Amino acid sequence: MHIEAFALSEGLSRGNVQRLCERNFGECRVDMLPLLSELNGLVTECGDLRGILTTLLRIMNRHMNVVRGMVNLFEPESGRIFVYESFGLTEEEAARGTYYLGEGITGRVVETGQAIVVPKISEEPAFLNRTMSRNSAADRDLSFLCVPINRGKKIMGTISAERLYDNPQLLGLDVEILSILAATTAQSIELFLLENIQKVALEDENRRLRLALQAKFKPTNIIGNSKPMQEVYRLIERVTRTKTTVLILGESGVGKELVASAIHYNGQQNKGPFIKFNCAALPESVIESELFGHERGAFTGAANLRRGRFEEADGGTIFLDEIGELSLPMQAKLLRVLQEKNFERVGGNVTIQVDIRILAATNRDLRKMVENGSFREDLYYRLNVFPITIPPLRERGNDIVALADYFVQHFSTEMGMSVNRISTPALNMLLGYQWPGNVRELENVIERAMLLVEDGVIHGYNLPPSLQVPDTNEASELGALDSRLSAIEYEMIVDALKLHHGNISDAAGQLGLTRRILRLRMLKHKLDYKDFRHAK
Repeated sequence: MHIEAFALSEGLSRGNVQRLCERNFGECRVDMLPLLSELNGLVTECGDLRGILTTLLRIMNRHMNVVRGMVNLFEPESGRIFVYESFGLTEEEAARGTYYLGEGITGRVVETGQAIVVPKISEEPAFLNRTMSRNSAADRDLSFLCVPINRGKKIMGTISAERLYDNPQLLGLDVEILSILAATTAQSIELFLLENIQKVALEDENRRLRLALQAKFKPTNIIGNSKPMQEVYRLIERVTRTKTTVLILGESGVGKELVASAIHYNGQQNKGPFIKFNCAALPESVIESELFGHERGAFTGAANLRRGRFEEADGGTIFLDEIGELSLPMQAKLLRVLQEKNFERVGGNVTIQVDIRILAATNRDLRKMVENGSFREDLYYRLNVFPITIPPLRERGNDIVALADYFVQHFSTEMGMSVNRISTPALNMLLGYQWPGNVRELENVIERAMLLVEDGVIHGYNLPPSLQVPDTNEASELGALDSRLSAIEYEMIVDALKLHHGNISDAAGQLGLTRRILRLRMLKHKLDYKDFRHAK
């Protein structure tokens, strides 16, 4: 408002200022000064964004001769730019006014953070008319002004206006006025986005991630169809219906944490936190503080109050892995939490009540530990309410094949490699190995083999030396020739089942066998057609 501000500062009367402005611009903007002050006061006092924007649009309509005005808001999560408030548009036209970053004039203003002026709509190819509101001949001569609504570098939307301009200077002046209106309302718009659109987007994202976790940790997604694992699935399904304490038993590497995740994400408290704590990972001196938290000044170095893992798990589940490694004093403190569901922070005297589910796991024989006095008997019975024992991999039969195929697919995606299959001799090695490290060891073996693959197939020589010990038992019992023929037969059946995804009729046809004979030979080699349904 260069001329107006100068004239007013020189002491000219409002009438003289108006005549001076009209002589230079054809219109005057002096009357807008009190209106801008009124809008600023409304923004300060009123929390209703629609009321603020209605006043803004009324100023544009009545005092700037704007025929159409819009306030568009930007959703960063979706990239969508939509009409939030407008005049001169029907509801249907406003609903059509949706853009994305870089699309049309509005999308470019949000993308660049710079105002754009289109002197004549009909001459601008980037003007999309997505609202389909500019259909008359008169609309073609209108100008389009669009300015960003920003706080610092954060772009939250745009204010745009359409009208007929004969004076380029007035056009430039109105861009400045729109920028002032945008700056005046920016804080209110930012608060609205944080409290409404972005909050809803975050809630939707949390809901989506929670559902994804539930799907990932469903018992049916724990790989393996052997009879021992079917029993594990049955127990998981039963216990997810309650908040019962669960003790998960099994050797290292069998997947106890995966079972704990399945119980939590499919249980009653799946909307709460899932806190994991390895009892063997920290020295005895800090475990109590980690589990129960501490008050400020409780010990040297405790500069601030800290919440422990039990407090963080309130409303959800805490998973205590390697529970057998806890000392007897810590076992006594844990027993109280199991019994009373409350505790005090280290150095505090305020009792903290929590609503949590406790899952514990160990690879040790707790019953023997009770007998030799290294584990409290009362704690053992408190934990052992619903035990689930995860079988070692060596007892899961052809689950080894299914798991190996899964890891090949997983690492193929992760490493950007194309590995088609595992050769039959390599499968024989996997099936004949005892797997002291269980599923975790199998995963490491497949990852190592993937790095050595050259032709898209994992061969026996890609596996580590520990798996390449020849099995002499079968050769001694059957003789070298029979053993060799048996290995070839096994390889041909496996390849046929893989090729036909477990379809016994097609596999038998390829091998020149009847379904009955193929089934008998599959039984001999302990093969299950179900393990090949998703084979590649």
